[in-house]
Parts: sequence; C-alpha cells; structure tokens
Amino acid sequence: MQDFWLRLSIPIILSSLFGLLLWAVFSATAGLIFVLLVVVLVMINNARQLLKLLEWLQSPSVENIPESSGHWDDVFSRLYKMVRKHNQTKQDLAAELQHIQQATAALPEGVAILNEGNRIEWFNLQAQQHFDLDPEHDVMQDITYLVRQPEFIEYLQAGDFSQPLMMRPARHDETILSIKLIPYAGNKRLLISRDITQFERVEAMRRDFVANVSHELRTPLTVVNGFVENLQDMPDLSKDSAKRALHLMAEQTKRMENLVADLLTLSRLENDQSAMSEEVVEIDSLLNNVLNDSKSLSQEKHTLRLEVVSQNKLLGNREDLYSAFANLVGNAIRYTPEDGVILVRWFERGGQPVFSVQDTGIGIAAQHIPRLTERFYRVDRSRSRETGGTGLGLAIVKHIAMRHQAKLEVLSEEGKGSIFSLVFPGKRLRA
Repeated sequence: MQDFWLRLSIPIILSSLFGLLLWAVFSATAGLIFVLLVVVLVMINNARQLLKLLEWLQSPSVENIPESSGHWDDVFSRLYKMVRKHNQTKQDLAAELQHIQQATAALPEGVAILNEGNRIEWFNLQAQQHFDLDPEHDVMQDITYLVRQPEFIEYLQAGDFSQPLMMRPARHDETILSIKLIPYAGNKRLLISRDITQFERVEAMRRDFVANVSHELRTPLTVVNGFVENLQDMPDLSKDSAKRALHLMAEQTKRMENLVADLLTLSRLENDQSAMSEEVVEIDSLLNNVLNDSKSLSQEKHTLRLEVVSQNKLLGNREDLYSAFANLVGNAIRYTPEDGVILVRWFERGGQPVFSVQDTGIGIAAQHIPRLTERFYRVDRSRSRETGGTGLGLAIVKHIAMRHQAKLEVLSEEGKGSIFSLVFPGKRLRA
C-alpha cells in the first residue's frame, strides 16, 4: 500500500519541482499553470482507471481484467490474484459439495435437508422415492404440504426427536419407514428415512413362529398332562381305560416328536451355509422306500401308484430328497379321502427331471396356493392336526428345493385334487 501512494505522488512531486523551475526562470504564473495542468492530467488518468475498476467489479473475472500501467497496474495485478484465488476456492468448495451430495445420494437411507421453516432445501434419490418428491417442483416447499400423515406432522411439531417415527407412506402403504430428524447448523434439520419393511416382516414372522410353536406344543402337552393327572387321581382305573389313555398320550407324544423333528430339520436347512454333500441317487429305489414308509400313514385307505418313466439318476443329497418326497406324498395322503388315488411319478420334461405327486383329494383354493410354503400355514387346520401334520412340511420342501436349484410347482382345483411337482435342473441328471 505504501508503494502505491509513493508511486501515485511521484508525478505530482516532479511536476511541482519543474513548476518551481519555470517560476524561477520565467514567472510564477507559468509555473503554477504547469503544476495545475499536471495535477489535472493525473486526476483524469486516475478517474479513468477508477472507472475501469468499477466496471470490472460489477462482474469480476480473471479473463477480462482491465489493462493498465504505472501504479494502477499494481492495483489490478493484486485484484487479479485475489479473484483467481477466490475462484479457485469457490471451485474447490463446489467440488467438495458435489462429492458430499453424490456420497449422500448413494446412501440406502433417504436424506433431506429442512430449513427453519420446514422447507425442503435438498433431498437425495431415496428420499424422493420414500416421499414421492419432485426435484423440479418440491425444492423449498413446506414438507408438511407434501407429507400429510398426521403422525408425521405431530412428530415434526413436537420437537422430541429422541426416538424414530414408524410410518407408512401415503401412496405405498405396504412400505414401512423409520423416520428420524436430527437438528444441526442452528435451526436446520436433517430428515433421515429408512425402509424397514423387510425387517418388520422378518420380525412379524419371528413373532408368529414363536406363537405358533407355543400353540402347537401347548395342545399335546395339555392332553398328556390331563391324562397323567387322571391316572394319578384314579388308581383303580380299568386296564382298558388305562390302555386307551396311554394310546392317546402316545399319539400326542408322537405329534410333539414330529414337530420337534421338523423344527430341527427346518432350522438346519435355513441356517446351514456349508456346501451340501451330494451323491448320485437311485431315484427308483428311493421312491420305493418313500411309498413303503407312507403305507402306515395311509393305513391301506388309499391306492398308491408309482410310475418311474425315466431311469436316470439324480445328483443330490439323498436324505434331503427323501424328506422332500415323503412330505409331498404324506400331504397327498392327509388331504385325500378314503379310496382316493395317489400317483407318484418320476419323469423328464424338456430335459429336466420331474418328481410329481398327483392326488384325487379335496383340492386347494387359488388364494391359498402362494402361501402354502409358509411355516405353520394350513388350508384346513383341523384336518391337518387330525392326521398328524405339523404345518412345516412344505416349508421344508421349499428349502430342500432351493438347495437343489429346483422349483416347486402347484396345480390344484377344489373338489378334484392337486399336483405337486419338483422340477430339477437338467444339470443334475446322471445316467
């Protein structure tokens, strides 16, 4: 700054000295006129340079900085460096902001920034999907105009954000969102939304599973406990009555044993992440074993037929395949009236091996078919319990099919019967 004023004063000092020289040689008037002329010219030049500076300051840019000389060249040079540094800082901040926005946009959670008036300043793609926001029209809109659920507005106005809010979006009521507001930067708020639909479904399944297991075990335990108490209170009970009571107790004990066995099997299938042990399985022999073991369940009340069209073997786990086949045959027996026919087939279709069980049973209504593989889901609860079903058989079949890359197909018509098929990939065929 001192250099600037020094360079600015030099022309005036020199002109004053030259004016004194003219005054000494010619006259005072000539010297004064010369000094005034120099001062005026300096002022005009400074005014012109100042005008350039003012025009440039209206839209400063390093590309169009004014050209100058002398002391003004120093001024413009410093301004040029300041503007260039400012532009570089601005570019760095813009790049950092863009990086942060890109990182936020990639988050699985929805993120939106609300100002002190609850207006939306910015939101990422997930928030856009969670709340049906429009990036072109909804920026700087009051969020309560766009998210109108009463529980959300109450949560927003209450100001207590220590616990998240569980809410269903207006247009996606099958979705469950966990919403949390985080105050920051004074009066601003960060709105974070997370889709917890799958978590809630799993939690609901867990609750239902525990409730169903408790219910399934409570009934036989109550029966067994009742008979035990009766036997204790009736020491003179006749042999026939005692035999009948013991028989019923044995049935309920067997029911509990089957339930626990199926629970353990299902748990193993769901939680075992290790590679499945495989072997080449003789399907003809395996199916004969399945049908022989199923005769005790049928008690010769049904006609069981076996058709082995393909002589090819199957690469798989013999124990799991037996369990899946036996469950499908057992279900057919349970839901087929006396004198009904159950046809078990092994054949190939389009290069894929197929195991199918066809019955002439009561059939299944179409609305029940998508849920058949759910744990403890029964179309006819009373019939399943009467015949000893645990409600886990088709869930076990589904998991065994998945481990063998197979697909479970169900065709059924009420009053006419059902066909359950396991379609295996052709790569598992062995000659």
